[in-house]
Amino acid sequence: MSEPAGDRGILDHIRDLVSEEERLYAKSGMTEEDRARLGKINVELDQCWDLLRQRRALREFGDNPDEAKTRPASIVEKYEG
Repeated sequence: MSEPAGDRGILDHIRDLVSEEERLYAKSGMTEEDRARLGKINVELDQCWDLLRQRRALREFGDNPDEAKTRPASIVEKYEG
C-alpha cells in the first residue's frame, strides 16, 4: 500500500532531515553552529513524526488527515518515546 501524497511529503522531509543529521555527525569536528543545527533538526523530526501520527490517526477514524497541524516544539518535546 502506498502512502498518501501528504504523508509522502512528510516522509521525504524526514529523510532529508535524517540525511543532514548523518552528515553533521560524520564531520570530524562539530562547531557550535553544527550542534545548534542538530538541536533544531531533532525538534523538527519530532514535529514531523507527530504530524504523521496525527494524520494516520485522523485517517483511521474516517476524518480528514489534512486537518492535522504541526504542534509547537514545546508540546512535542515533552513526549516520551
